[in-house]
Amino acid sequence: MNFQDRDQNHLWHPYTQHKTAAAAIAIVRGKGALLWDENGKEYIDAIASWWVNPFGHSNTIIADAIYKQLTTLEHVLFGGFTHVPAILLAEKLLKMLPSNQNKVFFSDNGSTAVEVAIKVALQYFYNKNEKRTTIIAFENAFHGDTFAAMAASGISFYTQAFQGMFIDVVRIPVPVKGQEQESFAALENVIKNHKCAAFIFEPLVQGAAGMVMYGAESLDKLIEICKENNVITIADEVMTGFGKTGKNFACDYIQNQPDIFCLSKALTGGTIPMAITTFTQSIFDEFYSDDINKALFHGHTFTANPTGCAAALASLDLLATEEMQENIVRVNKKHLAFQKHIEHHSKVKTTRVLGVIFALEIKTESNESYYGNLRNKLYNFFIENGIILRPVGNIVYILTPYVITDNQLDKVYKTIENALAIA
Repeated sequence: MNFQDRDQNHLWHPYTQHKTAAAAIAIVRGKGALLWDENGKEYIDAIASWWVNPFGHSNTIIADAIYKQLTTLEHVLFGGFTHVPAILLAEKLLKMLPSNQNKVFFSDNGSTAVEVAIKVALQYFYNKNEKRTTIIAFENAFHGDTFAAMAASGISFYTQAFQGMFIDVVRIPVPVKGQEQESFAALENVIKNHKCAAFIFEPLVQGAAGMVMYGAESLDKLIEICKENNVITIADEVMTGFGKTGKNFACDYIQNQPDIFCLSKALTGGTIPMAITTFTQSIFDEFYSDDINKALFHGHTFTANPTGCAAALASLDLLATEEMQENIVRVNKKHLAFQKHIEHHSKVKTTRVLGVIFALEIKTESNESYYGNLRNKLYNFFIENGIILRPVGNIVYILTPYVITDNQLDKVYKTIENALAIA
């Protein structure tokens, strides 16, 4: 029995209706932007395995850092103890983030990074004896699958089974072009009519919504409104962080500094699950008290895992290299050239590019559901042609490892163009 068949005996996959889905493809090896299945078929990983792998699979620099750490200290509890990799990682990361960030809290993944951020925002006002229980979020946001993160998310079929169980979240329109004033007015109205603790947002790009993009000036204005009303701002950079938008962080494009950052995915170069939530000193200070009840009672068994920290340190070093920065620019230029080539195709409604992110919206006669027939037809076509892409409804996006070659990118582009014929 092959691995694919053995998988079906026991494994439950994410975002999968197992009765109708095809069997999972058994991947046995990866290198650079390529993966190989158990039958030897080669695939280009054009979404960096859910946006986590910017430096390529089986990266030897990160692997060596992990090996070295494993032979020194694989893990130690972080309650009452600390260790050198966590200290070095915090220092290195805070130098990259906006100057107002000063405290680092470790967790396990993007959802938990958001969970920590929302809990801190709510408890911050509780500690001040001020009742603020509403979180503001964008329409069609996605912030994760734990409960507070899910509550802040706006993609209904992910959350509809749990309606009535969530914290209070009010949504505002995304300030896409032509909708900026509506978004600003909605934010002001929500703050006026609710006791708002925080505004959480995916800066400049809504990933799971289909790489929806909006302007830095609009985000600056929204943060300004929040600051004027003492509403905490939370930048969910889980997807956008570490170079994907062309800068280290999407918030590097804006002037106003958010109060909290959520980071994960590419943090460890796609090797070990790890997440970080960072805070301003003033937020931390509201938890610093003789009163034990004002402490943040939140933790994870593998908080600040030293091996994960070592991987993250190596990952940040790689990101800073001239070679990797040139790769980001190269991929962006290739995307822009493909955009110019494809944007007037009869089947193409819109295209958009930011950094290494490319998105193309296919014209359809009706609204295409997230996991509808068109999406499934396109997904299967890409897999048959050795390309890993996961369309969102009628939106095809590319978010590759930075190390992808020009020839590999050209194959991705050509396959997308060919796919338009079946759309």
